Amino acid sequence: MMLSMEGVHAHYGHIHALRGIDVEVQVGEIVTLIGANGAGKSTLMMSLFGKPQASAGRVVFDGEDITRLTTHEIARRGIALVPEGRRIFPRMTVIENLQMGAAYAAPENYEADIARVFAMFPILEERQSQRAGTLSGGEQQMLAIGRALMSRPKLLLLDEPSLGLAPIYIRKIFQIVKELNRDHGMTILLVEQNANQALRVAHRGYVLQHGEITLAGTGGELLASQEVRAAYLEGGHA
Repeated sequence: MMLSMEGVHAHYGHIHALRGIDVEVQVGEIVTLIGANGAGKSTLMMSLFGKPQASAGRVVFDGEDITRLTTHEIARRGIALVPEGRRIFPRMTVIENLQMGAAYAAPENYEADIARVFAMFPILEERQSQRAGTLSGGEQQMLAIGRALMSRPKLLLLDEPSLGLAPIYIRKIFQIVKELNRDHGMTILLVEQNANQALRVAHRGYVLQHGEITLAGTGGELLASQEVRAAYLEGGHA
């Protein structure tokens, strides 16, 4: 087991954002979380990093209870987050952003890791001296993923990677997700509003509503679910 969340509750002040979450991610899986705005998807991702810290339950990563660890201690364990909205450093160059991602990685791996990121995203090599804030939205998302990969994570968390992107970049991002898993063995936890695309690439998925898991199954099972189709795939609302 790579990751398990066991009965996790989390609060933002008086708001009870997560209510008894049970989620598992096996080594080598793509697992997706789908749900409407405000369902608690991003809160779940951030709670894995201790912001907010679980108020009840526990988070176990690679056999270790990380529930009470600080964010930087969790990052050192081998989890990398590509946050919603990308959150690159806009005034820094592409190469400087990638160097920030390597902060917790072994220095001797830097050249090989840069080469891997540039092979995956050739546009970043072409624009490595360009300020990140001048990139297109799709290019910034590639940079955010590349920055996360520079830490050599065991588990990659992707929070709404297709949000706000043009269709051509959405297809590219989901192709990257598949390649990372298939060709590099990357274990991925993916949060997405684009349920159709997410469930097609995922081995398993969970549906989150009002801070609770309401459905779970393989990607194919959830795609075929009438409840999921009505709420997320056919223009409906949860």
